[in-house]
Amino acid sequence: MSSRIILIGPPGAGKGTQAARLSEALGVPAISTGDIFRANVKGETELGKLAKRYMDAGEYVPDEVTNSMVADRLAQDDAAEGFLLDGYPRTSAQVDELDRILAAEDKAIEHVVELTADTDEVVARLLARAQTEGRSDDSEDVIRHRLDVYEEQTQPLTDIYRSRGLLRQVDGLGEVNDITERILSTIR
Repeated sequence: MSSRIILIGPPGAGKGTQAARLSEALGVPAISTGDIFRANVKGETELGKLAKRYMDAGEYVPDEVTNSMVADRLAQDDAAEGFLLDGYPRTSAQVDELDRILAAEDKAIEHVVELTADTDEVVARLLARAQTEGRSDDSEDVIRHRLDVYEEQTQPLTDIYRSRGLLRQVDGLGEVNDITERILSTIR
């Protein structure tokens, strides 16, 4: 069974945990833009060198560089039968580019799963994670700002995918196994 899925949700909703579990359950790679950036920078690819210049300057990597890296990753053999994207697309322009990338292979996104979570619960999770990881810069104000930015930037994407009938909202709170089962039952 092929699966082409996008996983979205606010910071702290458990996307990374669920991406790994879904990847195993569905037999498709979990593809994170952060991982793609790190692999290209470490491998000193041309795109990696270009991305590193932006990252070192503390700037966002431009869409055209991100899109090229994602296109390259999706062309790899392990993604031929499907994939789970985490962290891409982030803008409506990236949605359009992903559509073009997949259409060239006569493919399309099948499901967009949005993990939802109560804001106060997510803030508590992120504060606990910041303390555990010694991230003193992650104060409650900073975390709440990141959540506001996420909401503002993600709303247009959820609207696009909802209008296509692809958006599935899943409660991201609870036991990890239960959340995984909720997601799987929603996309099967």
